[in-house]
Amino acid sequence: MDKARVGLKDVARLAGVSVKTVSNVVNGYVHVTPATKSRVEAAIQELNYRPNLSARNLRQGRTGIIALAVPELDTPYFAELARFVVAAAEERGLTVLIDHTGASREREQLVAEGFRARLIDGLIFSPLALTPEDLAARMDDTPMVLLGERVYEGPADHIVVDNVAAAKEATLHLASLGRRRIAAVGAKDDEAAETSRLRLEGYRRALREAGLPLDDRLVIQVEAYHRADGARAMAELLDSGAAPDAVFCFSDLLALGALRTLLERGLKVPDDVALAGFDDIEDGRYGTPTLTTISPDKQSIAHQAVDLLAERIAGVSREAREIRVPYELMIRESTGG
Repeated sequence: MDKARVGLKDVARLAGVSVKTVSNVVNGYVHVTPATKSRVEAAIQELNYRPNLSARNLRQGRTGIIALAVPELDTPYFAELARFVVAAAEERGLTVLIDHTGASREREQLVAEGFRARLIDGLIFSPLALTPEDLAARMDDTPMVLLGERVYEGPADHIVVDNVAAAKEATLHLASLGRRRIAAVGAKDDEAAETSRLRLEGYRRALREAGLPLDDRLVIQVEAYHRADGARAMAELLDSGAAPDAVFCFSDLLALGALRTLLERGLKVPDDVALAGFDDIEDGRYGTPTLTTISPDKQSIAHQAVDLLAERIAGVSREAREIRVPYELMIRESTGG
């Protein structure tokens, strides 16, 4: 038999079942007995049957494509997240179109308003510049799942990490080492910088809990969460005479930049200054020293986002949900681990 032309009827004939039963197995319906499912799967494997996804999508009025829109593709966190989203989508036979918004309000509005709506069945979106009001006014009805720290009460499912709790845990870890002048690198003046605000709040709560004073000189603002910003912020901190003995950076890239400055100034990490980051990017696991960090479960974020979006595409009707994914404090060499 020409395997390129194997269809449901061929599988049904070999398995001794109806075409409808084969279709149920292929589409993952649960109301099929284990014995029948096993027989169908054996026939599928023997005939090397592959579903015609294009035809299926055409019948259902879908493209089989979803979009992932993120602020930056050249930062490791979003690159790693994109890889997990692509893998999760492949498990469902979906193709991912990746969009880079540059955290531009204009670009994010285009994405939210569906300028690719004819190409995609759904959207996984991590906006930085848009407000909850912007998204509430959205007219496009393409199914959407939101990622990130902004507080959205509808109109879409929303996946978040508890940034306040995570930042507090990282800061308390530094305090548990006996460090008493703990700096924070990553504050922002931007109204849209919700990530910064939440991580700063966690840092401040940890200091209060540890009985340490809040010293504004130890909180350093940055323009972006890149290596160069971390290096500049660390230089500013050292030049100010504030003399930190530990630093919590709001991203791993900031921490890697800060580490470079510390080493250039002849300071030892963690002996002189303990250092912690946030994101658990791969670079941080291979530097010298390896980087203590908050590790959000990026694989869980990706799978939850794809699963929620697939439900919406399939027409599942329910209230929008906010789902918090777990994180872990990874203690490594930069704090003596």
